[in-house]
Amino acid sequence: MVVGGGLAGITAALRLAEAGVGTTLVEARPRLGGLAFSFRRTGGAGELTVDNGHHVYLRCCTAYRWFLERIGASALAPIQRRLDIPVLDAARGRVGRLRRTALPVPLHLAAGLARYPHLSPAERLRAGRAALALKRLGTVDPADPALDGTDFASWLHRHGQSPRAVRALWDLVGVATLNARAPQVSLGLAAMVFSTGLLTDPGAADLGWSRVPLGRLHDTLAGEALERAGVRVVRRARVRELVPEPDGTWRITVGSGSGSGTGGGDGGGTLTAGTVVLAVPQRDAHRLLPPGALPEPDRLLRIGTAPILNVHVVYDRRVLHRPFLAALGTPVQWIFDRTEASGLRAPGGADGNAEGSAEGSAGDGPQYLALSQSAAGDEIDLPVAVLRERYLAELARLLPAARTARVRDFFVTRERAATFAPAPGVGRLRPAARTDTPGVWLAGSWTATGWPATMEGAVRSGLTAAREALAALGRPYEDPYGGPHDGVFSEAA
Repeated sequence: MVVGGGLAGITAALRLAEAGVGTTLVEARPRLGGLAFSFRRTGGAGELTVDNGHHVYLRCCTAYRWFLERIGASALAPIQRRLDIPVLDAARGRVGRLRRTALPVPLHLAAGLARYPHLSPAERLRAGRAALALKRLGTVDPADPALDGTDFASWLHRHGQSPRAVRALWDLVGVATLNARAPQVSLGLAAMVFSTGLLTDPGAADLGWSRVPLGRLHDTLAGEALERAGVRVVRRARVRELVPEPDGTWRITVGSGSGSGTGGGDGGGTLTAGTVVLAVPQRDAHRLLPPGALPEPDRLLRIGTAPILNVHVVYDRRVLHRPFLAALGTPVQWIFDRTEASGLRAPGGADGNAEGSAEGSAGDGPQYLALSQSAAGDEIDLPVAVLRERYLAELARLLPAARTARVRDFFVTRERAATFAPAPGVGRLRPAARTDTPGVWLAGSWTATGWPATMEGAVRSGLTAAREALAALGRPYEDPYGGPHDGVFSEAA
């Protein structure tokens, strides 16, 4: 049995079933996908399909790319031909670009950094030196106490990074990938992100994202893949308790439950399993783990969480002529055009390398923008009216066409526990997949994957839990690429 239908649980269930193990997946909500899902909204812009938050991935996210291929969704979430991030400085109204070339590492970023207008020439040079130093750190286990216990901001200061460089470069990338600013980030995780994403392969940081609603990928297509694999999926069923039986199996008490408030469950009563994978948030894992499963189970409760706020705006005309835009000198972090994916209007044909002005033009139909606001602790509980006043004013400042456009709809989505907090010291709190209780395993992006809380980390954790469970069952394991497991998905990868 796999408890939890997020990416970690789906992955574990697929791998167990593919190895010939009869598998049941139990999910408390009426949908799969965990914290990367979609819902329908009817408002001033009509009916939209809305993602709870905009999720991107990188070319180096090999496990998530395997997942997309496994569920038949690779073509629905393509990757940029080449990294190209437009970055608008709100104070100067100037757009710079973070780009790569086809040259070998680290020369692939040299030209882009040399032309990046939001840093001085001296700051660019010092940033390049710091990046090379991070690459050396990236070969060390992120959970190494020497790295895990140090905050990223202190390291950047020691390596000559100015406050402006931190804002315009390191936090621009780090906040989006780690969901925290440099002072609140473990150096081990920061080194892993920057070295893996920017300094392992020229194309490692190329961006990919879904051109369809996430629910199409993580619920519909993933559910179909589970069904084809023979996995029994039980929705609207919340696991209440694991009880050991004398024969070494587990009796799982299941009650009706739904994270969305819809009553009625598919699976009340009890189920029995010989192997249990807990692919749930850390607090739920702490509640369900049997005594003795972890040496210090309360460590799970010390793994903090971090929020993400998403602001959604529908204008009556196009105001952004790019698929996405990052911003500096403004509360706005990243803006994504989700018009086509939401079903608001016909495809516009833009891709991840589309050129064009940040300024829009009237008369070409409505546009739906999603603002992804990570590290949103100061704003996550603000009233919608306050957020509306703040962000509509900022969008008008950033996008001149928005000043005369009419707002057809405005709403927010809040994930108060969107990720685990990547704070210094978190590495020693994250548990491995294996517990001290035979037959019970852990999965989730918060486990010891070596990655931050990303879709990649979630899939890797599911692969690891399945591998460990199959090894305990004496079943052969092959990695997702068809060969013997080679450590690509090890917990310290």
